[in-house]
Amino acid sequence: MLKLSGISKSFIQRGVVLDNLDLELNEAEMIAVTGPSGSGKTTLLNIIGTLDKPESGEIVFRNSPVLSFNPDQAADYRNRSVGFVFQDHLLLPHLTILQNILLPVLANKELKKDFRQSEEYAIKLMDIVGIRELASKFPFRISGGEAQRSALVRALINRPSLLLADEPTGSLDRENADLLGDLLLEVNRQTGVALLLVTHSPALAGKMSKIYNLENGRLVLRDNDH
Repeated sequence: MLKLSGISKSFIQRGVVLDNLDLELNEAEMIAVTGPSGSGKTTLLNIIGTLDKPESGEIVFRNSPVLSFNPDQAADYRNRSVGFVFQDHLLLPHLTILQNILLPVLANKELKKDFRQSEEYAIKLMDIVGIRELASKFPFRISGGEAQRSALVRALINRPSLLLADEPTGSLDRENADLLGDLLLEVNRQTGVALLLVTHSPALAGKMSKIYNLENGRLVLRDNDH
């Protein structure tokens, strides 16, 4: 589904962070990327999501050359094919949880036409992650774990085929981190979304089908005992 070839990226302050990096991700596959802070993990996700550009290399998503997209094509790719989950939930405080979840639909002209169907799908996803009763609440009235589950549903509302998660459990306690990790597996099982996540958590990485360590700008496959 996704293939990265020869991706390189450097910064003036940090030097080379990605050095001729290769990666392949299959449909519905779950991959974790680990490594020390500053090793380029977030940069890798940003490049895949077209939030940043590499200096060289190629990215192919379902036979389409991602790095050749014009701005409209890149925006369409981000909105339709890719979902993002960050360490901070980034929910808008003046909107209810359901309204926050449905925000990406408003940016998609095709889905916006059938808003009712998107609302029904939002409720279905909220059921999967156990937050249906929070639909009419505002972010300041819910816990951090609930907010992160809400952000996960928001990332899935446009039915992406690829979910990019950057330290999704980094701000959660152990119990909520374990819960979110299990929910990611359940969402993968029920929706077939492929998952590429960056994490410092060995427990979360161990739930994935493959674990790569980002070392010296390259991805090194690690043993996964799970």
